[in-house]
Formats: sequence, C-alpha cells, structure tokens
Amino acid sequence: MEQSNEAQLHFLDYWRVIRSRKEVILAVTLLVVLTGTGVTFMLPKKYAATVRILVRQDATDIDVFERQFSAAYNPFFLRTQYEIIKSKPILYEVIRNLNLQEIWGQRFLDGERSLTREEAYEMLFGSISVAVARDTSLIEITVYSGEPQESARLANEVANVYRDHRLQAKRREIKSAIDSLQNEMKKQQDKVDAVENRVESIREELGVSMLDRGVSVDKIRLSQLEADRLAANVDRVVRKARYEQLVNLEGEDLLNASAYIVNDPALARIRSDLVNTEVSLKLALETYGSNHPEVKRLVAGRDELKQQLENALAGLKKGLEADYAVAREKYEALEMALSEARIEDIESERDKLLPFEKAQRELDVQRAILEALQARVAQEGISLEVPRTAVEIVDPAEPPLRQVSPNIAVNIVLSLVIGLVGAIGLAFFIEYLDTSVKTVDDVERSMGLPVLGVIPQKVRPLIEEGPESPHAEAYRVLRTNMQFAAKKSGGAYVVVSGGVGEGKSTTLFNLAFICAQLGDKVLIVDTDLRRPVQHTILGMSNRFGLTNVLMRDVPIEETIKATSLPNLHFLPSGKLPRSSLGLLDSQRLRELVKNLKSRYDYVFFDSPPVMGVSDASILVSEMDAVLLVIQYRKYPKMISTRAKQIVENVGGKLIGVVLNNINIMRDDYYYYYHSYYSHYYAPGEESQVEPPPASKAEQEGRI
Repeated sequence: MEQSNEAQLHFLDYWRVIRSRKEVILAVTLLVVLTGTGVTFMLPKKYAATVRILVRQDATDIDVFERQFSAAYNPFFLRTQYEIIKSKPILYEVIRNLNLQEIWGQRFLDGERSLTREEAYEMLFGSISVAVARDTSLIEITVYSGEPQESARLANEVANVYRDHRLQAKRREIKSAIDSLQNEMKKQQDKVDAVENRVESIREELGVSMLDRGVSVDKIRLSQLEADRLAANVDRVVRKARYEQLVNLEGEDLLNASAYIVNDPALARIRSDLVNTEVSLKLALETYGSNHPEVKRLVAGRDELKQQLENALAGLKKGLEADYAVAREKYEALEMALSEARIEDIESERDKLLPFEKAQRELDVQRAILEALQARVAQEGISLEVPRTAVEIVDPAEPPLRQVSPNIAVNIVLSLVIGLVGAIGLAFFIEYLDTSVKTVDDVERSMGLPVLGVIPQKVRPLIEEGPESPHAEAYRVLRTNMQFAAKKSGGAYVVVSGGVGEGKSTTLFNLAFICAQLGDKVLIVDTDLRRPVQHTILGMSNRFGLTNVLMRDVPIEETIKATSLPNLHFLPSGKLPRSSLGLLDSQRLRELVKNLKSRYDYVFFDSPPVMGVSDASILVSEMDAVLLVIQYRKYPKMISTRAKQIVENVGGKLIGVVLNNINIMRDDYYYYYHSYYSHYYAPGEESQVEPPPASKAEQEGRI
C-alpha cells in the first residue's frame, strides 16, 4: 500500500512540474510546430515509384541432365542482392543508359555543365531505397524523384539493368568455367597418353600376354590345369569305387554285379552264350541220355563257356585295378603340375603382372577423369545455351499520382510530438536547475521543519479584502498550527525570512488580523527599522514609534496606536536616526518584550531579513517563537537553510515554516491543498467562533 502511494505521489510530482512550466512547454511546442510546418511547406515535392522483382538463386528454366534441387536457404543472399542493386556497376549503367549526367546537369545546374559520373551516382544512390517483402523472395526497388515520370523510368531501368547484370554475370561465369575445364581436359589427355605409353612399355618389357583386358595366358593355363585336376580326381574316385566293389565278389555275385558295374560287351556275350548252352543242355537231357553225343557236346561247350567267364572276370578285376592305378597316377601328375603352375603364377604376378596391373589401374583412373571432364564440358556447354531467369520483374513501376514527401500531416504531427517532448524535457531541465522551494516536502526534507501554513498567491492584507475573504482560512489554519507548535496560546512571535520580498510583512499582518478577529488582544510591532512596511498597510503615520521608545524619548503608551479593527494595535518603527548603532540591543529589547507581553495576548514583531542584518538575530533570540516565511519558487533552498541555521545559532525557537505566494491554479499540488477553503466555504458560512483544535496532522503542518 505504501509503495502504491509513493508511486502515485511520484507521478503527481512529474505532473506538477509539467503544470508549473506549462508556459514554457506551450511556447516551445508552438515554436517547433510552426517551424516544422514552415519547413514542410518549403520542402520540394517528391514522388516515389516502386518496381517489384522476384530474385532467385541461379538455376536454369528447365532440367537438362538431371532434376535440379532447390538450393539451401541462404540468409545472406537477398541482403547481398540489396547491395548489388545499389552498387556502382549497376547505377553507372543506369546513368549511361538514361543520360542522367546531361539531363540532371540541365535541371540542377541550369545547363552550365553536365554532372560528373560520381555526382550523378551520389544523387541516384541517395534516391534509391531497396527493401524485401516479408517472408518472400520479392525485392522492392523504390526511386524518389521530383517528377513522377522520371521516378518510374528510373525504377524500371534499375530493375532491367540488374536483371541483365545477373544473366550476363552467370554466362560469364559459365564461359570462364568451360574454358578452365577445356584447359584441364587437354592436360588430362596428355596424362592419359603418357600413361598408355608407359603401360605398353611395361607389357612389352615383361612379356605379359593379354587375351582380354585383365586376363593373361598364364591365368588361362592355370585355370585349365585346375579343371583337368578336378576331372582326373573325379575319374580316380569313380574307378577306385568300381574296383573296390568287384574285388571282393566271387562266382555268381561277381557275375551279376559285373553286368551293372562294368558294362563289358564281351563278358555279356559270354554270359548270354552260357545261358543259351545251359538251356539247350537241359532240353537235350530230357530228350537224350547223358551219354548222348549231343549232350556231351553241350556239356563240353558249357564247361568251356564257364572257363571263359571265369577268365574274363579275373581279367576284369585286373583291368579295373590297372585302370584305377592309371587314373591315380594321372591325378597325381596333374596335382603336381597344378602346384608348379601356381608357384609360377605367383612369381609371374610378383615380377610381371603386379607392375603391369598397377600401371593399368593408373591408366583406368586417368581415363575416368578424362571422361568426366569431357562430359562436364559438354554439359556446361549445353547449360550455357539453356535459358535461365534469375530475376523476374513482377510489378513494373508506374508513375505515381500523389507525392510522398513532404507529408504535411505526418510532419505536423511529428513536429508536435518532437516539440512536446523537447518542451517537456526543457521544462524538467529548468526544474532541475531551479533549486528553490517548490513543495511542502521540499521544506520538510531539506530543513527538517513542519510547514504550519501554505499561503496562496496574490494575497493582499485582509484589511483590504475583508474578514470574509477566502484567503482568511489559510491564516486561520496557520494560527491553529502555530498554537500547537508553540504548545501555548499567546506570547511574543517574530516573523523572519531569508531574503527580501518573501512576503513576511503581509503574512505577519494577516496572521495578527485573524488573531484579533478571533478575540485575541494583538499588537503588531514593526521592527524592520530600515524598510518599515506595516504603517503603509494600516495607512498610519510612521513619524513616532519604536525607535523613539528605544531611545527613551517618549513613553511606549504614546507610540502604540489603535487600528480600525478591534483588538488590534500597532507600534510603528519610527524614523531611524542617523546613528542607529546599539539602538536595538538585547537588554532594551528584552524589557520591551516583557512589557508588551504583559499588555497583549499576542505580540507580533515584523523583522528585517535574517540574512545580512543583525537586528533580526537580536529579535529572534528574545522571542517566544519564530516563524520562517519562505516564498514559493523565489530563492534557492540554501538561503532558507542558512536562515534556519542563523536562527538556531542565536538561540531562537523556530517552530515552523510558512510557505508563501503559492500559485494554486498553476500547481495541482496546492490546488487540492486549498480547494477546501475556496470552494467549501461560501461567503457568510464560516463560523465566527474559534475553530476547534487542530488534528494531529495539522499539528505536523500537513493540513
């Protein structure tokens, strides 16, 4: 809650400064607005034409060899293009195409001479603005000129020159790349020729025979031997199995197995003849006896065939054994030949094929590089002829219908804002330099004294305004606070100020007037011997007075005069003698004060300024209480602070401060402070009795 109040007060302090310096603020603001408006009407008219172009990163319009992928986003691409558009090569070309040196020389130099290219460039550069449409690849080129047609012509020409520049730059880049590739291709061809010659020399030197690329005669021979060895091994295994199957069989088993294992026609014929003979023998035995010649012949033939069969089977076994042995020898011979061939192949590879293959691989690499270069040159040559659109004019510039500068409304508003800001800044700067007292808080913070009363501006003596004056309430408040601050009613009071003209005399008179009006017996003593004022307020003579009493020329009763207001009496200062040294001393003053206090409830002494006048110091040392009058925004705070120190140094009892001459209508702080007095109390509504005792806040001087 306290923080909220502090923030509110802080804001009101700023508002108070603005309100108090409103004349300065209004004057400076008006001056800036008038100046800005005048300058606006004197400025030449300018027109703006804008052309919008679509800017892409380099790519052909169609896919020639392979699908083109969008390039990665480059955050610096468009920014780079901004700078290229406003670069000298582009703008020099525009100047040359539109003959701007001659045209602008006629216009701006009255035909005395043509502009130099640099002068024309500076003018054109300053009239161009480049921007990008948000979240797009569109660039807006705006050109400002005093003629609408010229602004559109310049904008379109800049876009066209930039488009042609992008296209030509890319073509030059590709052409330069092709030339470089062709040079590299020639160098690569020379490398390939050299490597081919070296490969052929190595082949002839080492005697390498190549039937096909990468295949030598030795490799073919080795492969053939490997195939023969495998075939011989299979044949050996087959013959071994056949031999092992028949070697352990005898008789009929051998005969039956041989028909399946060995398909021998002679053996099959002998077996067939044996079967036929046995059949014939069986038939003959059934017909003839065993001694029959036919039977004997068949028996003899049968025996002969069996013997032949046995001999054939025995020969078959021998033949299979020999055949197996031959197959084994053949396999072993091929195995040995293959081992020798492998050893020879390894040695040949180390001594002959390895250097040759190495040279051959190098040749393949160089040929691949050459083929890639040839393909790249051909591809770039075709790409050079394929159309490409890196820059496309989307919206050509058209002559504008209205001017863009000066913008009268904007300039006036801007002048108003600048003037207001500058004026407020000046007001705060002046306020910063002004070290005078401005608020009650200033007094309480810098001096440590309560403010007993706040007196409005342009207050005249109440004897002129009358007791019903709305200003009278401020003095009633002052009287009440004074009583509480002094902790008693009545006594001798002196009203002092730090400097001249702070309104202490008027404040004293009106305070005395209010006290007398409320029934107190009051005496005003004008102790400002050098510049007395009270007699002029009351319209009385100042011929005899305090000086005569202090010089003991006349008794005091003869110098005190009654006024038109009951209960109010006046002791004028009197004429100051030429030699006033020692006139106002402590002893005489003490006796005078004691005498007057016995006669009146209140005795008010009007003192000279406390700064630089010794009379004031003597007065404050003998009074019951001292009131310090400080005029609002008149003197620096240090003067009031010094006055306080002087009063305290001489032993004066300073009970509070009266803040005088407040401009209530100018400062809201005091407007609300006094609104109660001027609006709540209508004439005739104020009570004629003494106001009730002040509250605790009133006692502290914050009413």
